Amino acid sequence: MSQSHTQAFMPLNIAILTLSDTRTDTTDTSGQFLAKSLQTAGHTLANKKIVSDDIYQIRAVVSTWIADSNIDVIISTGGTGVTGRDCTPEALKPLFDRDIDGFGEIFRTYSLEEIGASTVQSRAFAGTANSTYIFCLPGSTGACRTGWSKILQSQLDSTTRPCNFAILIPRLTESN
Repeated sequence: MSQSHTQAFMPLNIAILTLSDTRTDTTDTSGQFLAKSLQTAGHTLANKKIVSDDIYQIRAVVSTWIADSNIDVIISTGGTGVTGRDCTPEALKPLFDRDIDGFGEIFRTYSLEEIGASTVQSRAFAGTANSTYIFCLPGSTGACRTGWSKILQSQLDSTTRPCNFAILIPRLTESN
């Protein structure tokens, strides 16, 4: 695909999934932060749900979203730790067509600056499924702020150079 030097901003349709046994719409500060941030950046909130830490409930929601050609990106928050019912990697990695290994690595690098060696407990990860990007962040609002502001905001912005994820989204590239 040939691109001009200056790419126009392309708003993406992004779904937010909070994974928690205890959070509600009122107490879901991480999901609220992500929803507000993506809308402030010019993207569309395509859907937002809270699902308990259950592998099969998580897979059911994400499978529906990756089958929806109008959802470009899924960002999940929660369930990436190593204790209790944390099961996001086990639920979602089997759905991936491709892993985006660098996402978890760079997230933990930024997180190391903020929370020190505790970042080793994060299993943040990303991948693609059916041309949908899926980014999985820890459940704290601070971790979501780090993931959004240091990685996702720029990588989901079609004007970011030298490259970004937005210019690879089929729904957007088919019309060009």
